[in-house]
Amino acid sequence: MADDINEQASLFDTVLIANRGEIAARIQRACRELGLKTVAICSEADREASYGETADTLLCVGPASATKSYLNRDAILLAARLTGAGAIHPGYGFLSENAAFSEAVENAGLVFIGPDAKSIATMGDKIAAKRTMIAAGVPCVPGLDTALPDDLETIERIAEDIGYPVIIKAAGGGGGRGMRVVHQPSALREAVTLTREEARQAFGSAALYMEKFLQHPRHIEIQVLCDTHGNAVWLGHRDCSMQRRHQKVVEEAPAPGIFEEIIRPVGLACVEACQLIGYRGVGTFEFLYEEGRFYFIEMNTRLQVEHPVTEMTSGIDIVQAQIKSAQGQHLELRQQDVVCTGHSFECRINAEDSDTFLPSAGVVTDVSWPKGDGIRIDTHIHKGYRVSPYYDSLIAKLIVHAPTRGEAMARMRNALAETHVNGISTNLPLLCALFEDAAFAEGETDIHYLEQWLTAWRAA
Repeated sequence: MADDINEQASLFDTVLIANRGEIAARIQRACRELGLKTVAICSEADREASYGETADTLLCVGPASATKSYLNRDAILLAARLTGAGAIHPGYGFLSENAAFSEAVENAGLVFIGPDAKSIATMGDKIAAKRTMIAAGVPCVPGLDTALPDDLETIERIAEDIGYPVIIKAAGGGGGRGMRVVHQPSALREAVTLTREEARQAFGSAALYMEKFLQHPRHIEIQVLCDTHGNAVWLGHRDCSMQRRHQKVVEEAPAPGIFEEIIRPVGLACVEACQLIGYRGVGTFEFLYEEGRFYFIEMNTRLQVEHPVTEMTSGIDIVQAQIKSAQGQHLELRQQDVVCTGHSFECRINAEDSDTFLPSAGVVTDVSWPKGDGIRIDTHIHKGYRVSPYYDSLIAKLIVHAPTRGEAMARMRNALAETHVNGISTNLPLLCALFEDAAFAEGETDIHYLEQWLTAWRAA
């Protein structure tokens, strides 16, 4: 099967981008630089997207509703057939981690620019993923590597063995949904019942698992890149602890205060895990880090929103590398070739009110981006662009790079001050204030810090 995929992959010269917004524009740029043609798809709400104008072909695949357009597998496959696309890049979100879609793409004789269905299914199931990580020597959060039984008394004994507080998670969950923290035995039964029902409705499976709840961890990620020939490397690490309701706001690379000798064995174990399951393309291992120890929580089998900070520090175009992997090319790097330098930050600029976090739709009447060395903007918006109420509020990513973390913070402060988006509300005031915060400037803030900071900031 792998040989068949590689033979198909080496022949494709046109990529259909099954996504929208800034990531569609980012993938399109990577394809052009590789000499590949692109097919952009859109919903009726995105007909005027700027990346559609620069694509070789633009095709509308459905109405504004994502379920009838960007999540419509049949419509996307039909678009690929009609336009002669040989490969489909799913970006992030939507169908990017859908094992059935990956399989359907390859069954149609096309190339899915991402892992195969088996890898997606294995790593998408948190229980199967944990077993795989344990086998590869990746450190995991204390807890079972099996699904919780139905018997509540048995579950109570398991929780006592792990030790409170515990966290109950949906085996097929993600995005911060399908999880509850339990601090005392009296709350366990209700938490299990509610989470099981939520998992059944949201993910189609009521399977749950339980782990020790770490109270003050940081969120650390390790980026991996793999080809179809068994070669794999890890590209350094990043800190994504600045989160609100499990959604990242600011990311940086490398994670401050984590030394190479501590994280290198973890990175190598991630590489071994990829080789163990025959993983291909790009992926991200997510960890909680507390008191000098790493604990695996999940793997994202796709391109991450925050991939630019790793690109800036490693000098590697991750999207191009992902496409080359799908073409069957050998990885151009070996681990000793990966050298990360300097420090990078990424701010997610969202069309939302900084105080209420309510989405802000409307027309961008004017926009001005900062310019200068070490500054990068990934965006799809422009003057006159209409921000739709139908999709995620992310409108741009502002990325900076500098020799040191302190210099990168100063560069980001200036870049944020020079960024102006008029006609809609954005979270720019929040981001500007955050980069003036003394504790954030010191580094090593945990995943709960931003929520606490926001409470104080809004009260001021």
